[in-house]
Amino acid sequence: MDHELVVRDKMTERYLLDELDAGERDRFEEHYFSCPDCALDIRAGAEMVTHSKNLLAELPEEVFTHVVAPRTKTTTGWLSWLSPAVAVPVMAILLLVIGYQNLVTYPKLQSQLHTAQVLPWTSVNIRALGEEEPTITASQGQGLLLFVRIPPDSGYTRYTADLYNPEGKVDSSLAIPASTQQDQWPVQIPAANRAAGRYTLQVHGVTPTGTIKEVGKASFELQLQK
Repeated sequence: MDHELVVRDKMTERYLLDELDAGERDRFEEHYFSCPDCALDIRAGAEMVTHSKNLLAELPEEVFTHVVAPRTKTTTGWLSWLSPAVAVPVMAILLLVIGYQNLVTYPKLQSQLHTAQVLPWTSVNIRALGEEEPTITASQGQGLLLFVRIPPDSGYTRYTADLYNPEGKVDSSLAIPASTQQDQWPVQIPAANRAAGRYTLQVHGVTPTGTIKEVGKASFELQLQK
């Protein structure tokens, strides 16, 4: 897949919003496995939308009331907009709007501002021992996005990964590229009805001769929204 096509068709944003069909998703994943720019865009986009929603949720209702209220006779002119009570929330809202415009196409801005949902995501570190397990909160039947960090190893040409559910059964089998320059890849877990609990990602490395060796594993806790 050509990178210019990815940019023109907003495929990074559509991937985060789970708007790609199965064929488009597979072709896009093949592309970003070899494109550090797209992989970085996916992580940055997921983080931006998550932090934007959190910030909007934390802004008190009085802030919006104050911002949109008409000026009264007590207003001393345009310099009144420089007061912290007004300037800070206004700048925060403007920054969110600018960032969101870069993430979502303009024709869908009004409808998706409150409805677009980026896939629930988290980062997992393979070979990391004693690290606290991250938590993902998702709706039933929703897909997941894992940023899998694997220390670069020139001895492997690619990786395979199996995701095990809380009962120890294989939930999904995934392919992860090997790289000596990039150690983290976004991997989308297909949508499915899953039980809440502890999920484990077990990773194996494939050598140039086809030998498969266990690299390590990482776990995360899945919580379902009620």
